[in-house]
Amino acid sequence: MAKTVVVYHSGYGHTQFIAQTVAKGANAQLVAIDADGNVSESDWAALDAADAIVMGSPTYMGGVSWQFKKFADASSKRWFTRAWQDKFFAGFSVSASLNGDKGMTLAYLQTLASQHGGLWISLGMAPANASASTRNTSTTWAALWGCWCRRLLTPAPTKFRKAMWIPLSSSASVWLPLRPKPAADASVLKPAARVPWPI
Repeated sequence: MAKTVVVYHSGYGHTQFIAQTVAKGANAQLVAIDADGNVSESDWAALDAADAIVMGSPTYMGGVSWQFKKFADASSKRWFTRAWQDKFFAGFSVSASLNGDKGMTLAYLQTLASQHGGLWISLGMAPANASASTRNTSTTWAALWGCWCRRLLTPAPTKFRKAMWIPLSSSASVWLPLRPKPAADASVLKPAARVPWPI
């Protein structure tokens, strides 16, 4: 059975909420980057043993958090030995704005995966550019290379606006769509049934 690890940094709990959702759906191990940008030796070992690594970071000032960047820089030891060569990678980011420059964060995550010789799993979906598309259409933001999540400016990490689809398996054959649940002030993410995605 393929092993998936979700490695993430979360400053206020919002990114952690998405990471937990992804890990639950993928039966993946969670690796949290701490407030000092560190992970344990056992976490490094789990990442080394993984078939797929899903990376998550909030978008701060147009990029990953400094804690995630510290982790990424520390992964250069793996780059030097090609320890993560040919692994599957995917990513997600959270910010308060609809766009919030999350695209820059996801581009960075994809570049990091490519530096390691990894294979990036995109959403495999067309953008929602038909005239009937609305903000509730899954790919309305045309963020096709990873999951974009919008958090509300509230302390509760359970309230999000819209989210994209999140990859679940290292073979890229299964995805977990996150559908908005109507609420008075916002949509709350809830995992929907797994949907097959042909390669």
